[in-house]
Parts: sequence; structure tokens; C-alpha cells
Amino acid sequence: MSVRRTASIGDIRNEKLLYKRAHEHDACGMGFVASIDGKKSHKIVQLAIEGVVNLTHRGAVSADSKSGDGAGITIQIPSLLLKKEMDSLKDFDEGDFGVAMCFMPSDDADLKQAKDIFEQAINDTDLKLIAWRVVPVNEDVLGGTAKDSAPKILQAIIEKNLSINQGAAFDRSLYLARKRAESNYKKKNINAYIVSMSARTVVYKGLMVADQLQEFYLDLKDENTQSSTALLHQRFATNTLPNWELAQPFRVVAHNGEFNTLLGNRNWMHAREQAMTSAIWKDNIKDLLPVIQPIGSDTASFDEAFELLAYSGRSLMHSLMMLIPEAWENMPNLDPALHAFYEYHACLTEPWDGPAAVVATNGTVTTAIMDRNGLRPARYQVTNDGVVIVASEVGLIDIGLENVVESGRLGPGQMIAVDNVRKKFLHNDEIKSEVASRKPYANWIKENLIHLSDFNEAFDSSEDSSEFSLDQLKIIFGYSREEIDTVIKPMSESAKEAVGSMGDDTPLSTLQDDPRFLYSYFKQKFAQVTNPAIDSIREEIVMSLDTYLGPRRSILESNPEAAKLIHLNSPLLTNNELAQLESLNKENFKISRLRAVTSNDVDKTTLVKSIDQLCTEAIEAVHNGASVLIISDKIFKKNEAPIPMILAIAAVHHHLIAMNLRMNVSLVAEAGDARDVHHFSALIGFGASAVNPYLVFRILEDLV
Repeated sequence: MSVRRTASIGDIRNEKLLYKRAHEHDACGMGFVASIDGKKSHKIVQLAIEGVVNLTHRGAVSADSKSGDGAGITIQIPSLLLKKEMDSLKDFDEGDFGVAMCFMPSDDADLKQAKDIFEQAINDTDLKLIAWRVVPVNEDVLGGTAKDSAPKILQAIIEKNLSINQGAAFDRSLYLARKRAESNYKKKNINAYIVSMSARTVVYKGLMVADQLQEFYLDLKDENTQSSTALLHQRFATNTLPNWELAQPFRVVAHNGEFNTLLGNRNWMHAREQAMTSAIWKDNIKDLLPVIQPIGSDTASFDEAFELLAYSGRSLMHSLMMLIPEAWENMPNLDPALHAFYEYHACLTEPWDGPAAVVATNGTVTTAIMDRNGLRPARYQVTNDGVVIVASEVGLIDIGLENVVESGRLGPGQMIAVDNVRKKFLHNDEIKSEVASRKPYANWIKENLIHLSDFNEAFDSSEDSSEFSLDQLKIIFGYSREEIDTVIKPMSESAKEAVGSMGDDTPLSTLQDDPRFLYSYFKQKFAQVTNPAIDSIREEIVMSLDTYLGPRRSILESNPEAAKLIHLNSPLLTNNELAQLESLNKENFKISRLRAVTSNDVDKTTLVKSIDQLCTEAIEAVHNGASVLIISDKIFKKNEAPIPMILAIAAVHHHLIAMNLRMNVSLVAEAGDARDVHHFSALIGFGASAVNPYLVFRILEDLV
């Protein structure tokens, strides 16, 4: 069913408005059509367009009934069409030129500046611009809102340097040139967007209803527009304002669902940028930053992270397996080699967790993957003439059931692929086995990864010398009798959160006149669609609490040293586990303690000074080789007061990022003020890798 909107369409840049593009998500229809034998034809393009049109029910329509949230397809470069149209290309072999699809400003002055910036980026990358092509379009089919915001659509035809090989190397050069152009567009505040830039693929998309796609892009109706593979996408932008840039497919992927880990994924990618090294990019790696542009959509951000991996030496399927791993931690009977693959890559990067179904192509390999939860549909059919169709539902394209020789669905964590080079349709087990066997991941893990659970030494749990009694500490850290009886005690007895009323009528902390506990200011940001909460008991096979401590290596390289980390089964540490961790303070893992304390007569100035001192000590510890920082709010003397742990962790976390040191060290919170699931989650969200709620354990001992 379609949804009608009256909101304006376009890029809203007024920072004072409540609307922010960073909050955008997608819930869409997607798929791909690919010929196993790799033969290009106009039929594949037409089948993809038929699929987009039949996904109309998964999109949204504005009040004018002609403007949609966006629709599009990715196809191989229509070389035959371009060669017939442009005499300058007649002597070029396929693969010797690339195409950049560009949404350019309509204003003549801005257009000239946008072109100049693009051409300079091309020249700086030792490439050559052959020509600018005005993409033939029919704007009369667009609705008013889409037409009013429509960009000028151009294609840049680019010649490769003679020293560059076809395929991946040429695509890599085009990617570098695009990143350089994007950086200058941002610096000059030019509203230009490079839709795709590749030697193998080109994206045709826009802010339109699906059946307008080939009526708008006249190239798509031409018989000379041929491809052996095509991604397709119909967008439904959940509670957001659509625009031309955020229509899908993006440069490599199309996606149905949401990445609910988005904020953490973006922040950690930003944090690890300064630690990135690459034998492929060398000094040019600085021109690839920032990896993720702040344009908003979760799919756009995933696409940017994914293409960085795919252009930096890993295959398309390897890169997807890194970012969207299956539930390997608790999966029985999983191939040991595949388990080792996932465990090793968990040392490099966190997963992008859905619910999400993703399709991707680089022009030679086209693949689809389902996230570990499997809560988005993705079904496939293979025809007797070697065409593979993947879509959000069966029946998207009318091929006749008598022509189907194989059909199925992607289960949680599964993937399939069509490889046009090898002319093969690849199933999940074949893909995973092939990728997992490329490196001796099991040996790397065995030789380097330390599991804290392997250490069973018991430590003396006697308390440090303190001038405070337990009752005084309860008051200082804000514990109430009601909280102990209704929250802490039930959790200790049943290993579950206490069941409370359905709903919470407590006013937001920011609207309260009286000061509130600092954690309460960071309550959950609710999802924009009605995804059910994950049940960690009944869905434990897809849940994982595993975490890793220690310095992280570059995400762009594969070497054994990346596994030199300490593995924890849970981010919640008992007092004994924390002591075991500190006992590992050896050459490879230098562990330092920092005190998050201030004066007992604290005011704003004193608190800021104490936090600055904590951040300075953290930087000094990292420079001295610390790979784990334990930040403790334990107080021992009457003239001391604890800094709220969430404030201390967040300050150190962001200061380390600002000093380009964040990936050198992990943070562990020894927190007296953390005592429920929200507190632990907030601390982890703000930068802690593990939490030891020591005061809760002391209270429980007292209750016993």
C-alpha cells in the first residue's frame, strides 16, 4: 500500500530544524537479475525494470501521485550504446573507459565549478576525461516535487592510464578520483553528487515512481543498453524526506531493512580512520577519508564502508562476510575453518547488524546476503536458460514456473552469488568455504588470541582500604532501598531483569527541574519501524556478548598480529575476572589504571579540571604503551568524590579519537554507579569495552 506525503523534497540544511538526515533509515524492496553465462543482453535490463515496477507496493508515493521515494537499477556500462553515440569511443575496448554518473547543480556557474573540480580530481589521479555526456531524460514524466528538485544529470566518460590494468585496478583509480572530487565539493560547498563511478557499472536512479524509471532515463529503453547483471531497488524511506541522492541502488549495494547498529558503526569507522594503513593505497589513503560521508542514509553509510574494503584488496564476497557475519559465536556444527574466519575478522571490525537483506555487484560478481537474524525476505529462482532472480518476494518477474529449475530462500547469515567470470551460480557453503580457506585464520587465532575464560585463578576479593562504609557508598553513588529491592535483588535471584509495568510515565530527564541520575539522560532512541525487541533467551543462537580488548590493527590489511587481543565472553566482568585481566599485565598487554575522581566540594570548574586531568593521564598512558585502560571511580578518602562513569568514559573515548589514538587502546569501566542493563549498555555505547559494577557485587554479598 502506498503512503502519501505532503512534505517538501530536497536537502534541508537548516541545522535549527528538528529534522536531521543522520536519522534516516530505509525499508524497501530490492533484488537482482543476473545471467550465469555473463552474456550481455537488453533482456536482463528489461527484466530488472519489470522487477522494479512490480515492487511499487514496497515504495511510497507523495501527494502528487507522481513523485516517489526513489527507484533505480545498477547495470553494466552500456558500451554498445555509448560507442554508437560517441565517435571518440569507437576504438576503445570494453574496460578501457569508465563512466561517472553525476547529479550536478542546475545553476550554470555552480555547474562549471562542479565540472572543474571533477576534472581536476581526474587529472590528479593520472586519468583522462574523454567527454561529458548529457544523459537523455524526459522530465515531463516526473511529479512536481521530483521535477522541482531534479539535478542536471551528466555522465563523465573517463580513459584509463596505460599503466593501469582493466577491472579492479581501474575501478580503484576511479574510486580514488571520486573521493578527491567529493572532498573538494564539500570544501567549496558545491551541491554535486557522484551517483556511481566505475569501469564496470553505472547506476540509473532517481526520485520517481518505479514505472517512470525507463520513461525518464531514455537510455534504458534503447536496445543497445545491454548488461549481464542488474541490481534493482524500490525505496520506502521510513519517516524521512526523500531526495535524489538517497534513492537506491548506491554505488555497490542495494538494501532492504535497517542497520540498527548504525551510530556505532559510523563512530567506530571514524575512530579507526587514523589507524588505517594499506599496501595498496600507501600515502593516497589520506584522500579516502572520511570513509563515510555525512549524507544520512544507513544504506549509504554501509555502501561507503563496504566499497572501501572491496577496493582495498578483498573480494566482494569476503568484504560482505566481514561486515555482515552470520551468527558464528553460538552456532553448533559450524565448519571450524569458517568459525576461525569470523573470529579473526571480529578482531578487525564490528558487524553491521540488521535486520537487513543486501544485494551487491562490482559488474562481474553479483551477490546477495542475509543478516544473522534473517528478518527480511530474500528469495531466489534459477531459470532453465541460466538467469538468476533474487528479490524480496517470489513472482516479482513473470518467467513462468515451468522455466524454474531451482528456487529457494536465503536463511539467516546465508549468501549466494553469480560469478560471470567463472560462469557459475555459487551457493552459501561453496562461497563460505572458498573465502575462509584463503588464509590460515585458525592458526592466527590459536597463536595470538587470549581467552580470559581460560584463566581460572582465584584472587583475594577483600576490599581496598577505604574511609567509607557500604551504607555511605550507597548514598554517594545514589542507590535507594527501593532500587536494591526491586531491581538488583530480582536480577541476582533470577538472572533476568525484573518485570515492571508496560510503559513509563516518567518525564524526560531533560524536562525535569530536579537533577536526575546522569544515565537517565541517555534513554533508548526508539527504532523508526516496528521491529520487535530481540529476545536474548529464545534467540540466543543469534545473540553474542563477546568482546575484545587490546590495540586494533588496520581494517584494510590481513596479518596474524590483528588477533593479538584478549577475548571476553561478556562485557560484564566480575571482580575476580577484572583481577584476572590485570594479571595479564605483561609485555603484549600493558594494562594501566586511571582514577575517575574529583574533589568532594566539586563545582563545574573543578569537575572540568578533573576530567581534563583524566584525559591527559589517558594520553600519557597510551604513549607509554598501555593497550587497556581501567577507569575506576573507586574513592578511598573523605575528600574524594567519583566522576560519573558515563562522563569519564565518554570524555576519554572522544579525547583519544581527537588525538588519533583511540584504536591503540580499550577502555574498561570499574563503575560503582552502574547497576542495571541500561547503565551497562550506555557505558558500552559511549566507548567502554567492558564494565565491572564492583559496588553491586559488594551490595549482593551484603544481602547474602
